[in-house]
Amino acid sequence: MADCEASAESLQASRAEQDSLKLSELFERGWSALDELDSTQDPLSSHGIQDRVQRAIRGLETASRRVAQLELFSRNEELEEVCTSELKYLLLPALLGALTLKQTSRERRLEILQTARNYFVDYLQRCKNYNVSQFNIPKCFGESEAVTTKTSLSQRQAKIERYRQKKEVEAQLEAVKKAVESGKADEETSRQFYLLHLRRWISQSLEEVESIDQELPILKNMGALKSPRPPPPSRPPMRPFILTKDAVQAQVFGAGYPSLPTMTVDEWYSQHQSHHVLPDQGIPRKVAMEEDRDTVEVQEEQKEKQIETDDQESLQKARSWDDYKDTHRRGYGNRHNMG
Repeated sequence: MADCEASAESLQASRAEQDSLKLSELFERGWSALDELDSTQDPLSSHGIQDRVQRAIRGLETASRRVAQLELFSRNEELEEVCTSELKYLLLPALLGALTLKQTSRERRLEILQTARNYFVDYLQRCKNYNVSQFNIPKCFGESEAVTTKTSLSQRQAKIERYRQKKEVEAQLEAVKKAVESGKADEETSRQFYLLHLRRWISQSLEEVESIDQELPILKNMGALKSPRPPPPSRPPMRPFILTKDAVQAQVFGAGYPSLPTMTVDEWYSQHQSHHVLPDQGIPRKVAMEEDRDTVEVQEEQKEKQIETDDQESLQKARSWDDYKDTHRRGYGNRHNMG
């Protein structure tokens, strides 16, 4: 809680200080802060560096609001009509874009890139309106463009030309920088100094937008992967069914099944057992074979007893069967499945 209160008090003090500064002082402070951050050896993610980045951003944002209130620039005027002392304020969006990129919050990386891109494109559009240099405004992110060999070749040539111009501008800047910083430069030298910076930041902004457009799709895809997937569509609950035995239960619980059972398993088993239609009647196969063998032996014994008691009918059948076997081979007359 104490840290939050201290941070709020520091922010209020910073805003109060900015309100007391002139437009030129706000601009110079922000530009100097960017130069110092570019050359510092301290870790960019350190608390002290990030605090300086935020202060510089707030200062240039205040300067941008004042420029808008004063209406220093208009689309209807030419670059020659802009006062030399006001030329530098055209750099405000580019400086804000560069400072925005120095923020190191991973959670806000996508927001940081989008904000910086908007600043750079705004700067390029202003320079295009004033015809500072010849270049093409980057298309809105995501716009499809047919990739052809001719297009790729022209893009490469544009990069080479941009690099050449950037080196040329930097060399010219070194020649006039000392005169401007010493305060001995005349108006023509001062104007050339700011025009060279405008051209330098055009090349820098085009490079930054190109780099941002390469990173944005990666971050968006990562965000899509991290986002929770939508749950699968819920299925309607299965309707329970109840097997019922009689019509009374069916009326109470509902049928629930196309073929209703009419008896229990025990009743079904008893019924089939009484008709001798169960396989082996639940008797193990070995036991059943032994019982069949016993039955045959009993029948043979009964036949022998009948013969021994001189049962004429049985005796006659036995003799007829013996005679039949003597005159007919085994299997005679069984023509089933013989063709």
